[in-house]
Amino acid sequence: MRKRIVAGNWKMNMDLQPGIELATGIRDYFSNRKTVADIVLCTPYIHLAILKELLNGSNIGYGAQNCSAETSGAYTGEISCSMIKSTGAGYVIIGHSERRTLFGEGDQLLYRKTKLAITTGLKVIFCCGELLEERKSEIHFNIVKRQLEHGLFGLDENEFKNVIIAYEPVWAIGTGLNATPEQAQEMHSYIRKLIDGRYGDKVADETTILYGGSCKASNASEIFSMPDVDGGLIGGASLKKDEFCAIVESVK
Repeated sequence: MRKRIVAGNWKMNMDLQPGIELATGIRDYFSNRKTVADIVLCTPYIHLAILKELLNGSNIGYGAQNCSAETSGAYTGEISCSMIKSTGAGYVIIGHSERRTLFGEGDQLLYRKTKLAITTGLKVIFCCGELLEERKSEIHFNIVKRQLEHGLFGLDENEFKNVIIAYEPVWAIGTGLNATPEQAQEMHSYIRKLIDGRYGDKVADETTILYGGSCKASNASEIFSMPDVDGGLIGGASLKKDEFCAIVESVK
């Protein structure tokens, strides 16, 4: 059975102390509660080393929101995969739509990052998804196919087993819009078929595919009930303890 995961993406939010308080609140809430879903907090870099101690012994994992495609060297301002790993973090988000659209990160760069992150021992939450105009033009399947083929499918089977895919319709991020459960299921099923075509049905069936895009407590249960939706990559709602915890508990 494939893993169910709810990952919080704090983006560029939470100064040090508020971030500590939020992570502590989530940790304490789930300290005596069993969850179907694994919980992952993807925070700004400043929190990672502190989370190692804060979340020690809990059922909550943590990771970064980005990484460098280089191992080390004269790359001012960059953070390497080994630096992330050294904090005890187990995950890194790669290919988020904001990295693609705001920072111009293309498929080949994202593949290099993904390959290096996996080699370093991190699990990759790899994002894919279409813009509004691409969905309106009915090329959204082609866009996602290209992103996966160029950004992921160069990995061998053992490497790919360290990948979690997050489908994020870009038009539903921070807009108040969201894909219907049926739209999410349609794309998740399509992604799983692409994985089947590249790696076989066993790998496809074991790959966790998350939904990201204005997912909140009020709609999480319905979206997560779809057979190919294995949880969520949560943005704004992950900054509110009660909201995020309710989303985690929506996974049945």
